[in-house]
Amino acid sequence: MTDPSAQAELVIAFANTVDIEDDTDALADTAGLARWLADADLTTSTPVVTAEDHDRCHRFRSGVRELLGTENQRAHVLAEADSVLRELPLLVSASAALQDDGPALRPAPELPAVPRAFATLASALAVLLITGEIERIKRCPAEDCGWVFWDNSKNRSRRWCSMRVCGNRNKARSFASRNRRSPDSPR
Repeated sequence: MTDPSAQAELVIAFANTVDIEDDTDALADTAGLARWLADADLTTSTPVVTAEDHDRCHRFRSGVRELLGTENQRAHVLAEADSVLRELPLLVSASAALQDDGPALRPAPELPAVPRAFATLASALAVLLITGEIERIKRCPAEDCGWVFWDNSKNRSRRWCSMRVCGNRNKARSFASRNRRSPDSPR
């Protein structure tokens, strides 16, 4: 079994800033986004977040969550995330490995704090896509959950965030629907 990389942990944390089950969103407003960026060490201090930054963040996060979904991905949500990603210049550094000064794929240094933080998230996502590690990051298919988790199963076949909770609920619903008797059926 493999542990998630730092990039995977960052993308998972970003995707899980919305909690469907608890009906909470850490990025519900500009102040929440500013706090999360600082807490995730994506900025050196709490940045000033504009309404436009906030909108970009939500489009990006929606696309990431859609990408991690297991079925029926909505192309328009992914396209919205792509429109945000096109605005974030990333640089490839050939000397990064020799100098041990960070990742080879990094945000352009001239970016302001918030776009630089988004570019760092974009860089992490790109690394996951390139390495195939993205296949181990999944979104729980339960409609009342949607939690993003790391699939540490050997064959990457894990479906539910928790078999004890979401998987069990799904099995119980399936069993009940198969065994439901119609009012006209004999007893």
